[in-house]
Amino acid sequence: MPLIKDGAIEADGWTYLGPDDYPGPGQPVIIDYARWRDRDATIAAHNGPLGIRMRADQVPELIADDLGRFDLIALEFLGIADGRPFSHARVLRDRLGFGGELRGVGEVLEDQMFFMRRCGIDAFELDAGRDIGRAIAALTAFSAPYQAASDGLATAHERRRRSR
Repeated sequence: MPLIKDGAIEADGWTYLGPDDYPGPGQPVIIDYARWRDRDATIAAHNGPLGIRMRADQVPELIADDLGRFDLIALEFLGIADGRPFSHARVLRDRLGFGGELRGVGEVLEDQMFFMRRCGIDAFELDAGRDIGRAIAALTAFSAPYQAASDGLATAHERRRRSR
């Protein structure tokens, strides 16, 4: 699957592990929350970069005490009708101070990517066959946001005030 990180196409060095898969030494792996919750011994002993995939119904507070262990958190988007991952991204960045990669996965739609980025998501996993050029262009669809967000972009009001 194509990966866009920080606005550019990038090779994905991470591997999703299924419930019965074991990580190689030092291998960057992503596990689902259930495997972390169950305190899988092979994951606890893993010496490489670790990521976790969270469904929309799994709130960030479930992993708040363990955030220092994760280099990547993948937030699963289920489509346009479920906005919980947007809120989860804001909580992870602004309230819990997560500084690692926040990755949008699942139904990552071009018309939502700008807003995902504003909430703190800095990487996007796209389904095969998607128009990557359109997806990258969507990240800069708006030049002057109206509301403050996790990305630190100056709002239209702030820009206007500074120009006086």
